[in-house]
Amino acid sequence: MMLTGGNPTAAAGGERIRGTVPSTHDLLRWVYFGRVTVAIVVFVAAAFSFKDIPPATIVIIAVAAIASVLMSAWSYWHTYIVGYIPSRSFLYAQAVFDLGLVTTMVHVTGGPASEFPALYILVIAISAVLMPLPSSLLVTALAGLLYLADIILWQEGALTGAVWVQLAVFLGVFLVTGLITGRMKEAGAKSERLQREVHRLRLEAGDILRNIRSGVITVDGHGNLVYANQAAVELLELQQAKALGRPIEELVADRSPELAMVVLDTQRRRVKTLRADGEIRRSDRTFPIGVTTTALDLESDGDISVTAIFTDISDQKRVEELRLRAERLEAVAELSASLAHEIKNPLASIRSSVEQLAGSVHANEDDRFLAQLVVRESDRLSGLLSEFLDFSRVTVTDSRMLDLAAVVEGAVKVVREHPDKGDGVDIELVADSVSIEGDEDLIHRIVINLVLNAVQASQGKAHIRVEVREVRPGELPKGLQLENAALLRVTDDGPGIAQDLKERLFEPFVSGRVGGSGLGLAIVQRAVQAHRGAVLVESDPSKDTTFTVFLPIKATSEVAA
Repeated sequence: MMLTGGNPTAAAGGERIRGTVPSTHDLLRWVYFGRVTVAIVVFVAAAFSFKDIPPATIVIIAVAAIASVLMSAWSYWHTYIVGYIPSRSFLYAQAVFDLGLVTTMVHVTGGPASEFPALYILVIAISAVLMPLPSSLLVTALAGLLYLADIILWQEGALTGAVWVQLAVFLGVFLVTGLITGRMKEAGAKSERLQREVHRLRLEAGDILRNIRSGVITVDGHGNLVYANQAAVELLELQQAKALGRPIEELVADRSPELAMVVLDTQRRRVKTLRADGEIRRSDRTFPIGVTTTALDLESDGDISVTAIFTDISDQKRVEELRLRAERLEAVAELSASLAHEIKNPLASIRSSVEQLAGSVHANEDDRFLAQLVVRESDRLSGLLSEFLDFSRVTVTDSRMLDLAAVVEGAVKVVREHPDKGDGVDIELVADSVSIEGDEDLIHRIVINLVLNAVQASQGKAHIRVEVREVRPGELPKGLQLENAALLRVTDDGPGIAQDLKERLFEPFVSGRVGGSGLGLAIVQRAVQAHRGAVLVESDPSKDTTFTVFLPIKATSEVAA
């Protein structure tokens, strides 16, 4: 299944389909060779019999032989050395010269009684192959006229039945050769069109396979790699020259054993795989892939060839995680709202009752101390319930056009004055003016939560970079349907996020900071989702942490998904 490129003309002519007409160049080479051979053979035969042949005849044969050599040499130079394409006039000239040469041979060897009239048939047949039917008909007529002229004018013979039979043979050869040649040319034209179309499809398929981002590999019936496109070579970090012909299981055993297992399983069961998941573990990163396979029974011994198409589905996975995260947060938000309402009123009653008991004349110092403790904890629980309600009420209530850069700048100023920001924390703002439609309060909360989260995670010393601009081509993850979008990115060089915490980062009540409520990033997620956007995080304990928010330029909904 190796796809190769090349010249369409060469492809069409390089492998001639059986049954097509020989090319003009190939046939002319034989014409030149045959012409010189016949002339020389006749001249040599005359030279050995010169005692029985008149001198004038020998001179005519010699002149004819020299003319044949000169004509063939000029024609060869014209056709093969200079490279001119034989024209209709050129082919006419060749046919007329050959007819004159044959007439000369027939004349000096005795006319109809000699063996050379059969050469007329050869000239007629070649003309029918090289030239269109009307042109070859003229050549046939000229051959008959020259033959008759030699008999009547120079041989002074009679038109016997044998002569008419020979003329009928000339005409029959013309008709049969012309008919067969026409059919063969038609078949040849069809086959060449088919070859050109096949070659075009091969070029298009090769171009597609070279440029698609999905990896494509093919293994033969023995499980050896016979094809890999450029994307497969890059995704699997293969050396193509060394990889071809080696077992697929050996090639990807370390990088993606799941891929090898799917390919070999398809070969064993002879059933294609519509979708399978796996991973590719490279030296620089590990990412998920989706694999599709198909099987072709091309081997004579019954083994099958398998083609696998695999794609990096990291972006699809991230978008799917965004969707599942939004669904979970929606369910938690509904539960939080109902629980907050159910708890808040009884809690207020408890607080009021405890205050009244503490103010009673019968209360001693211990009672008042315990009452203050209950009131303080009730206030703390009430504040937590208020955060739950804020989390559940994240909706776009005032959507209008606003300058995202101005909103972000205002939020950054607030964080710069926050008591948690130490002197060792530097906040850099790089903002291009971008107009979007959204809720200013929600976007303000998004920025404050993200930047403040970076400040609080910095442990007193970090550089935080806040970037605002329009999304560039190719930046959106696959599957995220946003035609025009703005980008908000917050990056810090702090300690990073632990892997176990990163997987649950946007879940409510999950916090990496002692004393944190765990609702800040959950509110960010819901606020972004309320604008029909997306928020992604990239972090490594030894590298920077980056939160990237994509917000549509034009709002499409007023409530959180």
